[in-house]
Amino acid sequence: MIQIEDLKKRYDQDTVVDISDLHIPRGECFGLVGNNGAGKTTLFQLILDLVRPTDGSVFIEGENVQSSEEWKKITGAYLDRHMLLTYLTADEYFNFLRKIYGMSKEDLQIHITKFEPLFNGEITGYKKYIRDLSKGNLKKVGIASAMMGNKQIVLLDEPFENLDPTSQNRLKQIISNEIGKKEITFLISSHDLIHVTDICNRIVLLEKGLIKQDLKAPKEEMADALNAYFHA
Repeated sequence: MIQIEDLKKRYDQDTVVDISDLHIPRGECFGLVGNNGAGKTTLFQLILDLVRPTDGSVFIEGENVQSSEEWKKITGAYLDRHMLLTYLTADEYFNFLRKIYGMSKEDLQIHITKFEPLFNGEITGYKKYIRDLSKGNLKKVGIASAMMGNKQIVLLDEPFENLDPTSQNRLKQIISNEIGKKEITFLISSHDLIHVTDICNRIVLLEKGLIKQDLKAPKEEMADALNAYFHA
């Protein structure tokens, strides 16, 4: 599904990502953890071709993301608010994406219904612009939009940040349901070790752009390894 080969990103003399080989198969819920400055967001930006690598390549379904556009049809992402059209209301934004993705109004309603527990009656049906939403509600719009259009790959950067505990648990349930139904490949970057361990069956730990650990289920062993690393 996703193949990374000899990938490096340098800014001046600082190497922020240095990954020689990483394969993320279809249907995996892949967690990415590390302290601030570990290179998590930069890695996601490289995968999405938002920044160009200094060296190396990223392939999605065998296509180099730098030279192909096909991978964009199956890939959704939410990294930050700059990926949204914040001058629209949530309803206007979802309807805008519906048209781009060729979804019917019924398809959109089915999609929104899945997110109603997460939205908690605060997102749709209002005239408030996205830019005026709270940080948590803005993130909910971004996550829901990233999963529109029958995506096969979804990248979410710090999805649990700014969400209250109830919303965090509801989001975990939505992600788990999607993995079980459609074999969507999720890439989730998070500082929250508990949540990422709960839903991911593989977790990679980055430090200064390097893979320090590549952990796989059982979850208890992943949690023990992460706790030992960050409490050392």
